[in-house]
Amino acid sequence: MNILMISDVYFPRINGVSTSIQTFRDTLGTEGVQVTLVAPEYPEAIGPADVIRIPSRKVPLDPEDRLMRRGDLARLPQTLKGRQFDLVHVQTPFVAHYAGLKLARERGIPCLTTYHTHFEEYFHHYLPLLPRPLARWLTRQLARSQCNALDAIVVPSHAMHDKLHAYGVTTPLHVLPTGIPMEKFAGGDRLGFRRLHGIADDESVALYVGRVALEKNLGFLLEATASALRRSPSIAPNLRLVIAGAGPALAGLKRQAATLGIEERVIFVGYLDRTRELPDCYAAADLFVFPSKTETQGLVLLEAMAMGLPALGIPAMGAAEILSPRRGAVCAPDTPAEFGAMMVELLADPPRLAELSVAARLFAGEWAAPERARQLAALYRSVCNSAKEIV
Repeated sequence: MNILMISDVYFPRINGVSTSIQTFRDTLGTEGVQVTLVAPEYPEAIGPADVIRIPSRKVPLDPEDRLMRRGDLARLPQTLKGRQFDLVHVQTPFVAHYAGLKLARERGIPCLTTYHTHFEEYFHHYLPLLPRPLARWLTRQLARSQCNALDAIVVPSHAMHDKLHAYGVTTPLHVLPTGIPMEKFAGGDRLGFRRLHGIADDESVALYVGRVALEKNLGFLLEATASALRRSPSIAPNLRLVIAGAGPALAGLKRQAATLGIEERVIFVGYLDRTRELPDCYAAADLFVFPSKTETQGLVLLEAMAMGLPALGIPAMGAAEILSPRRGAVCAPDTPAEFGAMMVELLADPPRLAELSVAARLFAGEWAAPERARQLAALYRSVCNSAKEIV
């Protein structure tokens, strides 16, 4: 079975969409599915070479992303001439959506998408002059229009399923989370990472991994950390918050940490190489902290738990499906003071952390990538068979 996958983002751009695409591409082959990926060209190192790269340009006010040039994308059918595909899988709702849908319709094959991002909770951060009710309405209208033009929708959580259904999406919705490549999240050099970043062996480390952006609620996490340090001054010399990632909110968060008087307790380590540095970072931590309330899944939660790292987070949207079972994870209240208090309580209780660590690994193992690839391959075949029956 041959699938054409198209996305507005992919490595070297690091985010959940890129990670999801890579994970499925790495595992679908064992299910007899061959994937051809189309993605933007980036000015820096392009990452994986087995990708059809489309020339791109900068996105206004967004230094991280690229927009595929329509003229070059219009030549994609010629580039793919002579290659047969059974289905088009769109990964993002921008230029890729319209190009993928057009190509699928021209070839008479099904087109599905994965709805990765809860855009309703994003746009007001980046378009502050647009009234929030209007931004929500426009987001819902666009999502409904795009989704109802497709043959199937993959959503990574039941929460996102319910959101799209409430928008008025009538296209079949299939809940299918991205899996975790468990073999990539094992080991790690705990002491090496700590020494590299000046963290003493006896210090307790709370860790956040992910995009450093406004919608991730990281200002809340800094307030929670400040509250924890005020609440328990005796732990101040032994508590560090590590934030791994980069993004548009980084400078503001550094200023906030200084304003809160905790800049000496917070370490911003930037983006980390996923195959080498990131496992070391997870291994160096004692507790994973996750304040985001906008996740459609929350892959980094599962990555941390696969490393045996207990998680503390707010059980909202897709993250609730990982946190709420309370298997290696603890659900936190949505106030900085209470979140900070739970950080202190957990970090001060090594036996409980050890129990949570064991449970976290077992729970993450139930989200292993090969099983998710099997489910996606089955969905591909089902959608194709349904399309043939209609014809």
